[in-house]
Order: sequence, then structure tokens, then C-alpha cells
Amino acid sequence: MTGPRVWGARPGELTEEYPCDALLPGPSEEWFRAVTVRADRGTVFRWLCQLKVAPYSYDSLDNFGRRSPRTLTPGADVLEHGQRVMTIFGLTGFERDRHLTMLLDRGWARRAFGDFAISYTVRDDGPGVTRLVVKMRVARRAGLLGAVHIRAMAWGDLLMMRRQLHVLGRLAERTGR
Repeated sequence: MTGPRVWGARPGELTEEYPCDALLPGPSEEWFRAVTVRADRGTVFRWLCQLKVAPYSYDSLDNFGRRSPRTLTPGADVLEHGQRVMTIFGLTGFERDRHLTMLLDRGWARRAFGDFAISYTVRDDGPGVTRLVVKMRVARRAGLLGAVHIRAMAWGDLLMMRRQLHVLGRLAERTGR
């Protein structure tokens, strides 16, 4: 499947259960993003923890022009429920070397983007190779404007998250060597 709702995910990854599945009641869409990273799962997960520090996408757009760090930030892997992730998300769940799950919980961001629940998951895909799969549940908005809004959000998210996953993957590959 292609388009703004699914990018890089394998068919089996689309049907699995993810920790974010239970976080949004009501009608929602599911969006998937995935990459294969040539680094072990622990290294990839450690780079996911960096999302507490910066978004790792287009820094001029989503990090106020500051460059996302290219080295691991000490202590970023110390996780607690409720911590800020990418400024607008609250960490709702995690399992070391398996997933980070978060909910969009800033009022202004929820008004602008809608309700989002996200799970970043890592799983082995061979010796020293990891699948980084992200599932998002995105609440639908009513009416024609709601449909237009969610479609535009899907395209925008695809552009931003594609960059994010590639950057995190490259950094993990560089660190894992």
C-alpha cells in the first residue's frame, strides 16, 4: 500500500497490534512509517530516546532552527511516563529496546493537528538489522473540512517522518559500527 497513510511498512506490520492502539477512542485512521536500519535494536532504541531532545526531521521547521544533536545526549534514555517527547507529546508507555508510545497532549497542538497517538517500535530483522516501525492513530474530524484536514496532515506527516526515520537510522548505523 502506498500513499500518505502507509510508507515503508510491510504487509504483516500493518496487521499487528501496537501499544498506541488503545489510546484514542472513537473513529480514527491508522498511519504507518517504517525503515530498515543496519544496527542492533538497542542502538536504534537509544536513538529513539533522543526524540526527548529534538525531533530529528527538518530542524528549520520543527526545531526552531536548532540542529538536532548528532551525538547521543547523556540521560536521554532515562524514561518516565509523562516526559516531553518532540515538545508536543507526552510519553505514555515504553519498553526498553521495544517501543516508545506517546500521545499528543499540548492543547494548542491538539487544536492545530488533532488527536494523535504514536508508537515507535523496534524489532529484530536479522543479525545486526532492525525494523523501525511507527504506527499512528489519528482521530478523524467531522465533515468535509475534517476530511481535507486529515489528508493534508497525512501528507505533511509523511514528509516530516520520512526524514526523521532516515536521520535516526543513519545516526544509529553510524553509532552501531
